[in-house]
Amino acid sequence: MTSNTNADVRIVATGLYTPPNAISNDELVASFNKYVDEYNAANAADIERGATEPLQKSSAEFVEKASGIKSRYCIDRDGILDTSRMAPRIPERPNGDLAVLSEIAVFAARDAMRAADLKPADIDGVICAASNMQRGYPAVAVEIQDALGIDGFGFDMNVACASAAFGIETGLGLIRAGARRILMVNPEICTAHLNFRDRDSHFIFGDVATAVMLERADGPSKGDAWDILGTKLLTKFSNNIRNNFGFLNHCERETGAAPDAQNDPHTDKLFVQEGRKVFKEVVPMVSECISDHLASVGVAPDAVKRFWLHQANLAMNEFIARKVLGRDANRTEAPVVLDEYANTSAAGSIIAFHKHRSDFAAGDVGVICAFGAGYSAGSVIVRKSA
Repeated sequence: MTSNTNADVRIVATGLYTPPNAISNDELVASFNKYVDEYNAANAADIERGATEPLQKSSAEFVEKASGIKSRYCIDRDGILDTSRMAPRIPERPNGDLAVLSEIAVFAARDAMRAADLKPADIDGVICAASNMQRGYPAVAVEIQDALGIDGFGFDMNVACASAAFGIETGLGLIRAGARRILMVNPEICTAHLNFRDRDSHFIFGDVATAVMLERADGPSKGDAWDILGTKLLTKFSNNIRNNFGFLNHCERETGAAPDAQNDPHTDKLFVQEGRKVFKEVVPMVSECISDHLASVGVAPDAVKRFWLHQANLAMNEFIARKVLGRDANRTEAPVVLDEYANTSAAGSIIAFHKHRSDFAAGDVGVICAFGAGYSAGSVIVRKSA
C-alpha cells in the first residue's frame, strides 16, 4: 500500500526514553560463557559419549562482527546477567498501578509533548505500536492515554519491528478523518522475549521507548515540523522471524528463567529467527520498497539527505542503503544507533530520526524505514518544513 500526500499531515515532535541500565558486550558475553561452562560441566558425561552437543562460547568480537552491536539498555540487568535465571526480573504490579510498558511510553510521550509545547487537551488519540505487548487487554494505549490525561481514544497495534511506520500511516489516516493530533508511541521491552541462552541471538535486543507526534498541517507549528510526503507499507508472510508466545501456549516456570537453549521444547515461545534467510530475503524486499516509494513521489535517491533505517543489523542496513543509492552510504547518510541501543524493534528507526536530524534545513528530504518479522516493511518520506 502506498499513500502519497500533499503534505497535509506532519510530524512535529519525537520523544525518547532510555532505561538507566546498560549491559556491554563484555558483560553479556561473560555471563553467557559462565552459563556455557556450567552447562557443559553438568552434562559432561553425555557430552563425552556423544549424546549431547557441548555449547560453544561467545565473544564480544563475535557479537560486534555479527551485528554491529556494542551495548544495550535494559529494564533490568541483574536478572539477565544471573546465570541461574538469564531473563530480566520485572516484578508484577497490582492492576491499579501503571504497567511498566505504559510507564516507559509515558516518559517518551511527555518528552515529545514538551518538545512541541503541547498539552493533553491538544491531542485526540494514542496509538501504541510495538512488537512486545505486556498484555492483551485493556489496551496498553488506553492506559497511556489515561496516564497522560488525554480525552479521546487509544488502541494497540503490532506489526513487529515495522510497527512505528505502520503507526505513522495509521495516525495519518486518523488525522485525515478528522483528528487534530495523534500521539504514536513505541514502548519496547524486547529483553523479556529474548533467549539469553542462545549464542546466535542472546545479544540482539535492548529496551527503550519512543514517541512521535503527528498533526494536521493547516497552520503554524510549535514544534520541529516535518511534512509527510508519502508512506508505503508492505507485508509478506515468513516464519523466519517468529515468537510463538500466546494464549494457546502460555507456560509458567517456577524460576522465571529463560528456556534451556538445547533441551527446552518451549524455546520458540521466545524470539527465534533464521538469520541468514532473513538477511537474504529482507534486504532486497526493503531496498525495493524504498526505491519504489521514492520513485512514486518523484524523489531521486541521491536527493535524500538521510535514511533513518530500522536498527537491527549493521550489515543489513549497509546493504539496503547501497542498493537504494547505488553506492556505499556514509554514517551521516545512514546513521547508526544500534551500537549503543542494540535492536529495539519498532523504536529503532525512530531513535535514529530523533537523534540525527538537527542539521536539516527547510526542504531537505529523508526516509524513515522500519522492517522486520512478518515480513513487514514501512517507509515514510519526510521533508523538513519551512
